[in-house]
Amino acid sequence: MQNKSSSTRDEILRLLKFKKRLTVIELANELGITEMAVRRHLNTLERDLYIQSTLVRQAIGRPIHVYQLSAKGEELFPRNYKSVTLEFLEDIHKIGGQEMIHQLFQNRLDRLTKRYDDRLKNKTFEEKIKELASIQNENGYMAEIEQKDDDVFYINEFNCPISEVAEHYEQACACELQLFKDVLKTDVTACSCLAKGDDYCRYEVKKPSENRKK
Repeated sequence: MQNKSSSTRDEILRLLKFKKRLTVIELANELGITEMAVRRHLNTLERDLYIQSTLVRQAIGRPIHVYQLSAKGEELFPRNYKSVTLEFLEDIHKIGGQEMIHQLFQNRLDRLTKRYDDRLKNKTFEEKIKELASIQNENGYMAEIEQKDDDVFYINEFNCPISEVAEHYEQACACELQLFKDVLKTDVTACSCLAKGDDYCRYEVKKPSENRKK
């Protein structure tokens, strides 16, 4: 069960979603609590990056802070990205066939490879695989690195933000596998896959032969 503080913060977020921009006084009036209590909740929400404030000058009196949801705060509310994405892919498949779907995923692979390469350049292999896991975590994959020995690592991903797409289009998983191979420049094998019903995605990564101990 949520405590009162959590419920009040949720109500502030809901009000900002509906009203878009509110001052401390307006929030206090809507919630029926003191301005001091409102400020305390706003400080927490702003610290956690769910809201942002703008200083607005008035014709008379001191400037006041106006609060609104941040991009992170907007993401707290239901979105329908997954079903819309699948519908677009289905329509593209009907119009352009399998070749068009393949090209879409190839374009995504090319785009991600360039983006990841920029983050991984000038790093050792060990640094690259750690940075790769960091990038995946930033994208919501809940990734961790497991080291088997000096030459073999595993990338384990406990969440897949595109799982519904991957369940319908195997190119999504093939794209990720190829991405890992391209940016790490070594052999990578997919051992398990969330989209196929496994508990998590697991990739075996072998250190490039030139980096292995003799």
